[in-house]
Amino acid sequence: MSQDQDQNYIKSIIMGDTHTLALLVEKYKHMVFTLAFRMVKNREEAEEVLQDVFIKVYNAVDSYNGDAKFSTWLYKIAYNKSLDYLKKQKRSLDTFSVDDYENMDFAEMENITRNIEEKERKEAIGKILKELSAKDSVLITLYYYEELSLIEIAKVMDLSPNTVKVQLHRSRKRLAKLLKEKLEPEIIQGYGKK
Repeated sequence: MSQDQDQNYIKSIIMGDTHTLALLVEKYKHMVFTLAFRMVKNREEAEEVLQDVFIKVYNAVDSYNGDAKFSTWLYKIAYNKSLDYLKKQKRSLDTFSVDDYENMDFAEMENITRNIEEKERKEAIGKILKELSAKDSVLITLYYYEELSLIEIAKVMDLSPNTVKVQLHRSRKRLAKLLKEKLEPEIIQGYGKK
């Protein structure tokens, strides 16, 4: 579905068509859930955030002005609702020290992941993303899985594009380190059985 179709859905929702809202929810529920889950790190809590997001969308859909893609506007709401949920639970986004990851060799990480079949690699990365801080996981998810641009991510997270670029670089370093730690032993074990 295109941006034009989203615009038509929004017009219908503003006019009171709840069936169209259900179509929009169906289209975007997975991406909102994924973002929320990456931040709150709990399935039930992510489902609660998901509900809050779409209630907010329904109540605020007439404030969407079309300056950004609908998905970007929706991600921003999901991001903020996830932050609100964490604050309400007296939790915060977990972070790591950048100094621990300064000397990671990305070429080495690529060599490791090339030795794993595509499906296994995606499963492994999905598991490892759960071990990253919520902020790192969100950045990587938005950029690589949802394919948002740095500018779109900046709008979602209320950051400058340069800040997003720097934080994404650091997140990739932390992901690379975890991939090396987690996947390298599996690869070595796999070769030992052959």
